Amino acid sequence: METVPGGVARTSSFLDERLGAARFLNRNLRKIFPDHWSFLLGEIALYSFVILLLTGTFLTFWFKPSMSHVVYDGVYAPLKGVQMSEAYASTLKISFEVRGGLLIRQIHHWSALLFIGGMMVHALRVFFTGAYRKPRELTWVIGVTMLALALLEGLTGYSLPDDLLSGAGLRVTQGVLMSLPVVGTYATFLLFGGEYPGEDVVSRFYALHILLIPGILLALVSVHLVLMWVQKHTQMPGKGRTRKNVVGAPLYPSFMAKTGAFFLFTLGSVAGLASFAQINPVWLYGPYTPADISAGSQPDFYLGFLEGALRLMPAWEVNLFGTGQAGTVPLSVVVPALVPLGLVLTGMVLYPFLERWITGDQREHHVLDRPRNNPHRTAIGMTTVVFYGVLWLLGANDELSATFHISLNTTTYAGRVLVIAGPVLAYVITYRICLGLQRSDAELVGHGLPTGVIKRLPGGAFTEVHAPLAEDMEAHLRGKEPVPMLADAAPAASEVPPARLRGPLGRLRARMSLAYGGEKVALDEEEHERTLTR
Repeated sequence: METVPGGVARTSSFLDERLGAARFLNRNLRKIFPDHWSFLLGEIALYSFVILLLTGTFLTFWFKPSMSHVVYDGVYAPLKGVQMSEAYASTLKISFEVRGGLLIRQIHHWSALLFIGGMMVHALRVFFTGAYRKPRELTWVIGVTMLALALLEGLTGYSLPDDLLSGAGLRVTQGVLMSLPVVGTYATFLLFGGEYPGEDVVSRFYALHILLIPGILLALVSVHLVLMWVQKHTQMPGKGRTRKNVVGAPLYPSFMAKTGAFFLFTLGSVAGLASFAQINPVWLYGPYTPADISAGSQPDFYLGFLEGALRLMPAWEVNLFGTGQAGTVPLSVVVPALVPLGLVLTGMVLYPFLERWITGDQREHHVLDRPRNNPHRTAIGMTTVVFYGVLWLLGANDELSATFHISLNTTTYAGRVLVIAGPVLAYVITYRICLGLQRSDAELVGHGLPTGVIKRLPGGAFTEVHAPLAEDMEAHLRGKEPVPMLADAAPAASEVPPARLRGPLGRLRARMSLAYGGEKVALDEEEHERTLTR
């Protein structure tokens, strides 16, 4: 098509004459987006958030956030005549009496899981590739903040139906609050409106769930997207890709068509799960009463690590002011509630700044690292993944014991060992794997691709024929850069270290920079090493 359709031209002219938008639209519609599958992980979280907002709006029309007691008289026969809260009764009404209500409820729940899961995987992609480095530190911090808020949003939404399963989780929340030194009692009474379970917690969680936290999340998502738009896109190393360009396709029409299809794919996947995979059947659990608890109850996956930490922690406590109850701090609750999540989130926020301090790297980074090319960073990331995974797995230690006929004490003690030994082993193994993969890359660059063809040399020896690498593949491998390190971290014996590296902290920084940075396996020295060994 060589000419612009009349309707489009007239509309564009109308807007440009009144808003002067032609130049703005032309510049932004031609913005280049890199084409790599891993960049879609963030879009999964974004589209899940959109689905959450839409389905959540639908559910608010019928949900009643009240703990007032009613006698159920709905269509679900097994619960007829049972006393329950209005919140639970309205959840049953949405599930069985509102047209499409159960489908929307399940889409909402599956989208919540996909939203948090997508954020976690997206954060891992950003971390392992070094996309958090200058100038994107603020974008990274905003993303970590959104992840923390998403966990809180999931907790408040999970508790709203007031069924027996969510009530068990709410009881854990109350126990965690009560264990906080000094402020625990005040925080509990503020949240629950009196003695547990009170009459106000559902209505207060409802306000947090549909107003405060989504509003903050929406603002942070907007800022996150604006920063991503203003800053140059990161891209994987490859042919023609430098710090000064972006190789990919324009926003219109290529990226818009692709991302629109991906939104529909995400919506279709969530709708398919909601249609064929039952989740959170609250009618089977019954209404919550503080005196009841169901065996084998488990929270949603994103809070499984907290459940595991609570189950693994020994029953320790300290008495700050004598032996009275007011001075007792139950470490068995405080430590699992605050330490694991605090370590992970705080470490994520500080890591870009700590890495820059250790390496002294002040450059802007627009080309990403392959995870293998920064082995210490990748090993640290896998340490966190294993730490989280062990806690998450042991959140179901009772189910593991019952399923595999293992003593519950055995699984608990094994978990206490694994939560410490597992991350250490993960670090060592991941680091060695990264070095092995670097040596494999060096061999490919030095020798080419093995063809499987064996050739006999004139002297009688046999050797495998190697084919040269494709141009794009070789550019991808040669995109590797040494990990930055302080230029004066290792002064000569006759030199005096600079002032910033003389004190205890400076010496620690120098040692960390030497260990963290530098070239571990150079691409061009593999053949030289092999020649020497021969």
